[in-house]
Amino acid sequence: MTLGEHQQAFSRDVFHLMQFVYSKGYDIRIGEAQRPIEMQALYVKTGRSKTLDSMHIKKCAIDLHFTKDGQLCYPEEIGTYWESLNPLNQWGGHWKSFKDQPHFQRTVK
Repeated sequence: MTLGEHQQAFSRDVFHLMQFVYSKGYDIRIGEAQRPIEMQALYVKTGRSKTLDSMHIKKCAIDLHFTKDGQLCYPEEIGTYWESLNPLNQWGGHWKSFKDQPHFQRTVK
């Protein structure tokens, strides 16, 4: 698959994720999606990220924040649903060494 094809598949999965989230009664606040390498380098320098190889740079990651009844939350069912859409999808809330609950990505090489 080309990077462009991965980006298209990622976008479709984000659409399905948003439908799922709304069907469960949550609202969504969109955070960061595309990120320039300079911003990623700053995040690494300040400890907000552990890698320069962010899927945000490849347009295959998005940060989403969820609310229900006015309260910010990151339900595991949303992350699990995301990962069920495609084996390349990862939710940052399931990462062992660096939890990043708002982060949803498609891992591409």
